[in-house]
Amino acid sequence: MGLLDRIPSRPKPAAPPESIDVNDRGELEIAWPGGPRVIIPPVQLRDACPCAGCIEEGTGRKLLDTASIPADIRPLGIDPVGSYAVQIRWSDGHSTGLYTWETLRRASGLEP
Repeated sequence: MGLLDRIPSRPKPAAPPESIDVNDRGELEIAWPGGPRVIIPPVQLRDACPCAGCIEEGTGRKLLDTASIPADIRPLGIDPVGSYAVQIRWSDGHSTGLYTWETLRRASGLEP
């Protein structure tokens, strides 16, 4: 048995979006390569935050109470993180979540 037989393969990472914009309603508009342009409401995206303060690291249990997210929440800034994610600064002061391309695709309903 060769070395390659013992190394588990990883799924290919999601391709980065062609563009990410914030519209007048504070929604993220994401254009995926070869795919749809999706709109994600800010409450839905804030609720999908994958950081350790919102999701328990050991179990994956959700810690963030959706009801605690202000109805008027908006992204104040979106910063690239390498070639795999963006970090969103939210109007509620939260900014620790790294939204990978996979996280954004799930939040937009493109992946389970």
